[in-house]
Amino acid sequence: MIPIRPNVLEMQAYSPGKPIDEVKRELGLDRVVKLASNENPFGPSPRAIEAVKKAVERMHIYPDAAAHDLKGALSARLSLPTTNLMVGNGSDELIHLIGLILLGDEDQMVMGDPSFSRYDAAAQIGESRLIKVPLDAEYRHDLPAMARATTAKTKLIWIANPNNPTGTIVRKAELDRFLDDLPEDVVVVLDEAYYEFAAEVPDFPNARDYVAAGKNVIGLRTFSKAYGLAGIRLGYGFGPETIIDAINRVREPFNVNCLAQLAGIAALEDQEHVRKTVENNRRGLNTLAGVFERVGAKPCESFANFIYADLGRPARPVFQALLERGVITRSGDVLGNPNCLRVSVGSEEEMQIFVEELENVLSPAVAR
Repeated sequence: MIPIRPNVLEMQAYSPGKPIDEVKRELGLDRVVKLASNENPFGPSPRAIEAVKKAVERMHIYPDAAAHDLKGALSARLSLPTTNLMVGNGSDELIHLIGLILLGDEDQMVMGDPSFSRYDAAAQIGESRLIKVPLDAEYRHDLPAMARATTAKTKLIWIANPNNPTGTIVRKAELDRFLDDLPEDVVVVLDEAYYEFAAEVPDFPNARDYVAAGKNVIGLRTFSKAYGLAGIRLGYGFGPETIIDAINRVREPFNVNCLAQLAGIAALEDQEHVRKTVENNRRGLNTLAGVFERVGAKPCESFANFIYADLGRPARPVFQALLERGVITRSGDVLGNPNCLRVSVGSEEEMQIFVEELENVLSPAVAR
């Protein structure tokens, strides 16, 4: 017997969306549209692509372990000192590290349910008690219920805003009340992976402002979504200096590779690319909401780059039927709600394909 820690065996491996090439091979399809992983349909900024091309000849040199230039660019963008900033191999790595530095076997962690699955892992790796609080009737974080679930042993609370998989948000006034009522030693992580899509929404709370005000808050963001750099793995966060110092003590020395650092700097300089992405996303959300309503489903009001819809029936058969027609989505049975389907916003052409195929799948002749 190999003595693997019991808490590790209780963890569930992350379940990614199916890759396009795998679906083509399995089903013998020529045309496959992937709307499962909330990726940017425009890809990276041309500036980021050019920065990576120029850097490939220097791949034999270790990256800057301190990510000095990248942190400098983020500092200028956020108006925060670099001592409040951290970068990671995707924000996934930062989620893992936050759990490592804050949670032990006597501690508790609170999160919404469903929400991003990697929060679970942060609790389980530290052998802490995980408390999942169901979302409210509108698939939003139930902050009053999360406050009631908080005890003297609670050390960490996760709030994905916008939430994944539902795309819903909590507003500033309700979040302010929640934070004001918490014990001083509780750390709240505001995971803003989809920040750019919600930033202009009235009363959307900005994690950066809480950090600047000295609150016990960590903000997390990523270059994977609006910036289109999912494949190169780059995330960042900001929080109290004591948190950043602890993260730097436990992270790998060269956790962000040189290509990612340069791509991130270039991507930050191209806000026009982000603007184009956000505008396309707004149109795509309207398209998705419209088709779900036409077929009798109930879509959540989304502030991310995907829509989560209650089909009123098991979603797995719908997911499978769409897959066989060359459209990859995410079935709610792996996300916490078996009647729900999550669909990413794609290009205009991809949206047209999805609309046509969903209506075909859910027509009475096919669905019954």
